[in-house]
Amino acid sequence: MTVNVLVVARFQEAWVERLQGLSADVHVTLHPIRGRGDRVPDSLWQETEVAYTYSNHLPTPEQASRLRWAQLYSAGAEQLLEKPLFKQDVMFTTMSGIHATPIGEYVLTTMLAWFHRLPLLLDWQRQQVWQRNSELNTEFMPQEVRGKTIGIVGYGSIGREVARLAKAFGMRVVAMQRGNDHRDTGFVFPDTGDPAGRLPERYYQPEQLHEMLQECDVVIIGVPLTKQTYHLFDAAAFQAMKSSAFLVNIARGDVCDEDALIQALANKQIAGAALDVFHKEPLPSTSPLWKLPNVMISPHITGLSEHYDERAAQVFTANLGRYLQGEPLYNLVDKERGY
Repeated sequence: MTVNVLVVARFQEAWVERLQGLSADVHVTLHPIRGRGDRVPDSLWQETEVAYTYSNHLPTPEQASRLRWAQLYSAGAEQLLEKPLFKQDVMFTTMSGIHATPIGEYVLTTMLAWFHRLPLLLDWQRQQVWQRNSELNTEFMPQEVRGKTIGIVGYGSIGREVARLAKAFGMRVVAMQRGNDHRDTGFVFPDTGDPAGRLPERYYQPEQLHEMLQECDVVIIGVPLTKQTYHLFDAAAFQAMKSSAFLVNIARGDVCDEDALIQALANKQIAGAALDVFHKEPLPSTSPLWKLPNVMISPHITGLSEHYDERAAQVFTANLGRYLQGEPLYNLVDKERGY
């Protein structure tokens, strides 16, 4: 029986052979969306069993009555929750795992920049200031990350890659993850992450978050945005952190109570932060975060990579192979949990 596959997301024609090579029963139709005004004809949706698409280009249940599985081009799933199709008997899978390398490198970049005082050095360079070693205040003394404790809140594909890199720098790794099965069951790219979940010295349950925060020199936020994680980092969480701690948020802005975060940074409850995500994006020019000297801001770009499309095609191809064999799919969205 023919399996009609509709590709709406970016996908090179040369890669179609990979999909069709999985089975003679696979029929692939490319209909890439190139702009806001583009749409997929209802006639195509009606014939589709498998779709490779964007979360904002999903059909209604009536348009795609034969659809059984939608592979998303993105890693996040929170935007699906209110979609009518999400409430139907359709499987959804994400691109979880695809951001491990670029975001893992961003985390290490900002962490090393912070502890080796790169923002200060760049400021001195702009001012043509030459500071002799003897004149350095201990506040500006570079710090080694070796021996520091990094706490990873949400031990998914990104967190696992951060753990692998941090371990190579001699850091102590702890992690917060729900449940007791610490294996990575999602798609794992070769030589990345911690598939067996062996790197953390200790795991904490979500209700133990504040206990974990008390011992961390670096805190990485990597949880999906759900009802349970909304404002997970509130005033009490920042109060639990060390005053010398450095925070990195590469998850979603609303995992933090942004007002509480601003207060914690302004009052030096925590030492500093690297932020790629915010409550409102673009970050308004009126936000105090822009002017805080202990904040590094990036405009939600840490997941970008020139290799994204190729890696996404690898995930989809691997998942289509599993679909055809009747095997469990990688990165299947749990509709109860919302991720």
